Amino acid sequence: MGNKSKNNTRATEVADRLHSAAIHLLRRVAREDKSSGEGPARLSALSVLVFGGASTLGQLAAAERVKPPTMSRIVAGLERSGLVEISADANDARRVRIQPTPKRIRLLQKARQKRIGTLAKNLGHVGKEDLEVVARAVEILTGVMGRWKG
Repeated sequence: MGNKSKNNTRATEVADRLHSAAIHLLRRVAREDKSSGEGPARLSALSVLVFGGASTLGQLAAAERVKPPTMSRIVAGLERSGLVEISADANDARRVRIQPTPKRIRLLQKARQKRIGTLAKNLGHVGKEDLEVVARAVEILTGVMGRWKG
């Protein structure tokens, strides 16, 4: 077995373990989101709007990989909570634009800080050397994501 084949096998093993660890990590920190009073689908849609800017219903549905009727229900709930504003699209009266409210931005920032705080608290139990290994791994993963293809 050549070096390239061994490296591919090792990469697959690491990818499998990373995949599982990432899922478990995200599930655990997502528990902090319950205190926001909003469900995961709403918080995810909010995140898309906060970081991606105002959007049409169709664009938001595509980004979240749900059907437009499902996104309509999510957006209606967000509007009732005062987290989004819906207005007519200036270029097409049949479409609406969904944009964040200041309340929504504060909610997301607070939820993010709670998740980070929980993660930091748990990382605080890791030794200094291991914490530096995790920090380096994050740098490497960030680079991988920057070069991601497909």
